[in-house]
Amino acid sequence: MKTTLSICAAALCATGAWAETPTLNVLTYDSFTSEWGPGPAIEAAFEAVCDCDLVFDGAGDGAALLARLQLEGAGTDADIVLGLDTNLTAAARETGLFAPHGIDAALDLPVTWDDSEFLPFDWGYFAFVGNDGADAPTDFKALADSDLTIAIQDPRSSTPGLGLLMWVKAAYGDEAPAIWEALADNIVTVTPGWSEAYGLFIDGEVDGVLSYTTSPAYHLIAEEDASKTAWAFKEGHYMQVEVAGKVAGTDQPALADQFLAFMVSDAFQSVIPTTNWMYPAALPAEGLPAGFDTLVSPDKALLFSAQEAADTRDAALDEWRAALSQ
Repeated sequence: MKTTLSICAAALCATGAWAETPTLNVLTYDSFTSEWGPGPAIEAAFEAVCDCDLVFDGAGDGAALLARLQLEGAGTDADIVLGLDTNLTAAARETGLFAPHGIDAALDLPVTWDDSEFLPFDWGYFAFVGNDGADAPTDFKALADSDLTIAIQDPRSSTPGLGLLMWVKAAYGDEAPAIWEALADNIVTVTPGWSEAYGLFIDGEVDGVLSYTTSPAYHLIAEEDASKTAWAFKEGHYMQVEVAGKVAGTDQPALADQFLAFMVSDAFQSVIPTTNWMYPAALPAEGLPAGFDTLVSPDKALLFSAQEAADTRDAALDEWRAALSQ
């Protein structure tokens, strides 16, 4: 009997019948993996075609992803990193951990994309979101001159927080320190991440919160609430392009390539607008959901290149820190 079982087991192993289901580990930010985020729907859709186990590992905000990668180095368990943005990709590239993605996709972005290592999955514009009907400021100077209170995120731990630094710097250049000094009285709190700041706004503790021009779409579509609006600033709005990259040391290279190709397909992209509440990087066949046509469309898009953002970051952070410490 033992001999028969041994022969059967050997035959099963030889045919791969007992082979373990491969696992693809995707390191991303916490809100992506939440029950209301894109993660659950994307996990189900990809597992239906990959014959694999897709595991999302949440790690704070986008800036926390970079910090974790820098700490773990080549020992990281991640096969894919999803949730960095162009303000972080230069530093991510310097780790030497990423491989070319090899994906040639028809992207729908306001900018030309030619990065061989990082592939976009969504994009949007940073904006302050407030209640409709209030006397909304039309630029940073008007905001600073008002009595409006705002919550922002820490640029050292939050990609929106870092995006705000880039926004002020791109719009005002050498005037940025004066803008921060003027805004200091309006800033009620600086939170570690987006969720905490947005919660303060929803609870009525601040008049406005740093978020995205697409945030009112959530309230309109998911809650049938048209009372939230993005403040349109005449100096322009800074873009965020969120990206994913394949870890060079992955032990699942084919599966990682399959995921990146899936990421720019309709099955993934159609989930983005009403779960991550951003614009899809590759417009799905059905287009954008009703309600997105009501959103603020900036007259001017601001964006540093990845290297410009890296070169600007430390000086912009020092200006921000100096103004808020006074």
